[in-house]
Amino acid sequence: MIDTSRRLISTVAAMLFVVTLTGAGGPTEVVTEPPADAPAAASTDDPTEVGWRLLASLNYRTGEPSEELAALSGKLVKIPGFTVPLEDWASSATEFLLVPYVGACIHTPPPPPNQLVYIEMDEGKRAKLDGWNPVWVEGVLTIEMTESVYGYVGFTLSGQQVYPYES
Repeated sequence: MIDTSRRLISTVAAMLFVVTLTGAGGPTEVVTEPPADAPAAASTDDPTEVGWRLLASLNYRTGEPSEELAALSGKLVKIPGFTVPLEDWASSATEFLLVPYVGACIHTPPPPPNQLVYIEMDEGKRAKLDGWNPVWVEGVLTIEMTESVYGYVGFTLSGQQVYPYES
């Protein structure tokens, strides 16, 4: 029990240290760095907003999505959430997880697969990761079980944009 408490305190202290170094909790900023030669014109397709309640309609034991969720597979969507790097202490990445609440995956056990989205940014794009502030991630949704360092993930999204969450 004492060893567990010490490990927990050490983990919290390390997280606070990283928060202090990275300035987490400060003002939000644009978190995607598009390539310099990217076209300035915006797409005419508006992404469909997808909430975590809809994502939770995936039966991760059988792999069966609800009808509403299945209709979004292969479509452009935007999902709100918090970023989790797949590499320790990464501040930007081409691959990361999106989770519904801050701190998910830092502890054990991680959320179920239908509450984890594996993001792989489109070629030439990197996302700035700040797990303390919510973001929107836009991209094409695929419903598939993928294994990550945190366990199984129920969705994959080819990330096109990541930007601060505003309701």
